[in-house]
Amino acid sequence: MKKILVMPFLSISTGHHQVAEALIDHIHGVMPSVQCKKVDILQYSYGRMESAVSQIYIKWIHSFPNFYNWIYRMSVYQPTRQPQRYRIYEWLFQYFVEKLVREEQPHMIICTHALPSYILNRLKTRRIISVPVINVYTDFFINNLWGCGNIDYHFVPNKDLKQSLVQKGVPEERIFVTGIPIHPKITENQEKSVFSSQMTVLISGGSLGAGVIPSLVRQIGKKGNIHYKVLCGKNKHLHEYLINLKHPRITPLPYITSREEMDELYNQIDGIITKPGGVTVSECLYKRIPIFVYHALPGQEKINLQSLKQQGLIVQADHWKHEASMEEQLGSILSSREQCDGLRRNADHYYDTITNRNISLLLQSICQLH
Repeated sequence: MKKILVMPFLSISTGHHQVAEALIDHIHGVMPSVQCKKVDILQYSYGRMESAVSQIYIKWIHSFPNFYNWIYRMSVYQPTRQPQRYRIYEWLFQYFVEKLVREEQPHMIICTHALPSYILNRLKTRRIISVPVINVYTDFFINNLWGCGNIDYHFVPNKDLKQSLVQKGVPEERIFVTGIPIHPKITENQEKSVFSSQMTVLISGGSLGAGVIPSLVRQIGKKGNIHYKVLCGKNKHLHEYLINLKHPRITPLPYITSREEMDELYNQIDGIITKPGGVTVSECLYKRIPIFVYHALPGQEKINLQSLKQQGLIVQADHWKHEASMEEQLGSILSSREQCDGLRRNADHYYDTITNRNISLLLQSICQLH
C-alpha cells in the first residue's frame, strides 16, 4: 500500500489546510487504496507549543500589521538570484522532518506550505532523503522560503509563475499549471440568464479576518435590494452578535465543514465580499462569482491582492466603511450585464491558462511513476 504525506503548517484552518484536504480527496477519488496522512510539522516537533505559536501568530498579524507586512516582505519576498538560507528553520525542524520521513517511509510528500518544502529541499540537497516531493502553491505568488532546486514537481497557479520557476532553473516538464487546487465537490456554475432585482451577497471573513466583519455589517442599512449571508467561521461570538442584531438583510451562518454545503451556498449567491485568500478566490473564480475584496491581511494577502487586481479578477471594495458607497458599488456592478460579463471574461482567461485542470489524474500519473 502506498503512503503519501501531505504537509501544511500550523493548525489554523488556512488555505494550506484546505488545499491539503482537497488534494487528499482528489487522491482518494482515483486511488482509494492509497494511504494519505496530513502532518503539521510544528505540532509533530513541539506538541502543545503549536497552539501557543498559532495564537501568537494571529495576535501579531492583528496587533502589528504593518510590522508583520514589513518582516514578511523583507524575509521571504525580496527579489533574489541565489536561494536563501533560513538557518533558524533548519535548526528548529530539520531533525524532526528527517525523523518523520524515516518513521513514515512515504512514497511521496506533498507540501502545501513553504516551510516543510524548504526543509525537505535541504534534506534532498544533502541526499539524506530521496522521496519525491511536490510543491503545491496556495497563493498567487511564490515566496522565497519554498524549496526549489531539488523539489521534484511543482503545481503552480498560473503560467507566469511557471515561467518564474523556469528562470530559476526548474525543468519545464516538472512544472504543472493547475491553478490553486480546490475541492472536487466544488462544481462550476452556469452563467445566470436572468438578473434578479433581489440579490444575495456572501460575506466571508476567512479564519483570520473575522474581526473586521462587525465593522462592515454595521454599515448595512435596514433597506435595500441586497441580502447578505455572513460566514462566521469558528467565531462563535460573531455568530451570536449577528443573531442578536436581528438585521432584516443579514443572515449569519455558522462554520461550514461540508464542501457540498459550501458548493450549494455558492450556487445561491450573486457575489462575494471576501479577503484575497487563495482558496476562496479560486473557488469563486471557478464558479464565476463576482469577487469584491474588502480587506487584506498583511503579508500574503496584500501581495495576492496586487496580483488579482492586475489581472482584473476582483473588484476592490474601497469604500465599504460608508454604507451607501458599498451598496452603490455592489449594486451597480451586480446589476450590470456588461460589468459582470467583463469579470467573467477575465476569469475565463485565467482558466484558459490552466493547462492541467484534472489534478486527480495528474496526481495519479505521478504516483504511478513512483
